[in-house]
Amino acid sequence: MAKPHERAGNSGVKPLEQPAGPNDGRGTQTTWVSEQIGKDARMWAMLCHLAGLAGLSPVLPGIGSAVGPFVIWQLKRDEFPFVDEQGRRAVNFQLSMLLYGLAGSLVCLITCIGTPLIPVVLCVAGTVDVVFVLIAAVKANRGEHYRYLLAIRFFK
Repeated sequence: MAKPHERAGNSGVKPLEQPAGPNDGRGTQTTWVSEQIGKDARMWAMLCHLAGLAGLSPVLPGIGSAVGPFVIWQLKRDEFPFVDEQGRRAVNFQLSMLLYGLAGSLVCLITCIGTPLIPVVLCVAGTVDVVFVLIAAVKANRGEHYRYLLAIRFFK
């Protein structure tokens, strides 16, 4: 009898999920790839993450990093559960990075000596944003459930 996390196929019992990441030390995997995530869902989830780069464009500087993923998430979340999960995480991360950049700039502005450091703070926040977005996009395209580090959960 197949277990709930397994299905019977032509060649016998095949697991629905496969480990894709390192073991976290407690005997469980930190990343899982599901065979049930279709190509379209993976593509839209990847685009949700990549839309966070819209904040770098001159059309929507700064706030575009949260608007881009939010629009895609709202359009496709009912159609694809994977896009709902990854879109929510992408929006949360982009809002978090926007908040971190503003807070860092405000701290630099309050301390008069730190005012010249505002571009440095924004550059560091932007670099971290781009790196994590690219990692998330690649993982979403593979069908992996990715959770951003440093993200505040605004939407649960």
